[in-house]
Amino acid sequence: MTAVDTRIEEQAPERPDRPVGPRVWKWVIALALLVGAIWSWIGIGASFQDLWEAPGKAWEIVRQMWPPDFSGSIERGVLGKVFESVYIAWIGTLIGALLSFPLAFLAASNVAPNGVRVVVRQLFNAIRAVPELIVAMVLLSVTGLGPWPGALAIGLHSVGTLGKLTAEAIETSDAGPLEAIDAAGGRWISSMRWGMVPQILPTATAYWLFRFEINVRVSAVLGLIGAGGVGAELAIQVSFRNWPAVGAVLIFTVVMVLIIDGISSAVRRRIIAGSTRTGEDEEEDVSRTRGMAQTLTGTVILPDKE
Repeated sequence: MTAVDTRIEEQAPERPDRPVGPRVWKWVIALALLVGAIWSWIGIGASFQDLWEAPGKAWEIVRQMWPPDFSGSIERGVLGKVFESVYIAWIGTLIGALLSFPLAFLAASNVAPNGVRVVVRQLFNAIRAVPELIVAMVLLSVTGLGPWPGALAIGLHSVGTLGKLTAEAIETSDAGPLEAIDAAGGRWISSMRWGMVPQILPTATAYWLFRFEINVRVSAVLGLIGAGGVGAELAIQVSFRNWPAVGAVLIFTVVMVLIIDGISSAVRRRIIAGSTRTGEDEEEDVSRTRGMAQTLTGTVILPDKE
């Protein structure tokens, strides 16, 4: 080491000590998680023996499901019940989308008064706090057994989730179009219709499709309490320990859910990513439009670019 290096090292300021606060908070959070896990383990009355034996018992049930009884399940109309779950999810999603979309504007801080926003936000929170299963059980006493209470339960619960997500999309939107419409003398409803809705509609549609995927799974569960769908058939076969039939019902349900998830995911990606048209496609459209204009008017409306 040269004399210059030694002098630079002596003049360099000392490295400050590492803050103690972040390290303490890390240990506090880790300790809280550990205590919560132990407390929950004791609260549910679980034992390590049950945890050790669970995989073996589960594999024994799966083994009894093979081969699945597809023919008997088709004769009992399981496919119709699977599609009924899809119908329930679709109707429930439509109810949630139609009710949540206008309410979301009243829950957004950038377009609604503070008093209205707080009330609608708390309404969304209250709706989300009650699971679909409990809502369906209450509606069963009003409408009776069948798919309709299941669709209503899914629709009401979807209002809380979709409303919150759509309101957040409204709050993060660009304020430029709204200011331009307001500067031109437009009314509030006009600014929402022409300045806000075109911005958030693709995102809201993607949320609706994603919620539909979730509702398909939920509709299968609601059938366990008689709210329509394939869950009722599954509960009956489990009660009779008819495991081959249970395997067939599960396979039908999983395949249907995978198909719907794949289609919905592709549509959502298309909506979010926008058009995938290339420059050649756009030039072809321009050329076609130019030809139509010349044919109809005899003049060149869209001249070539130099």
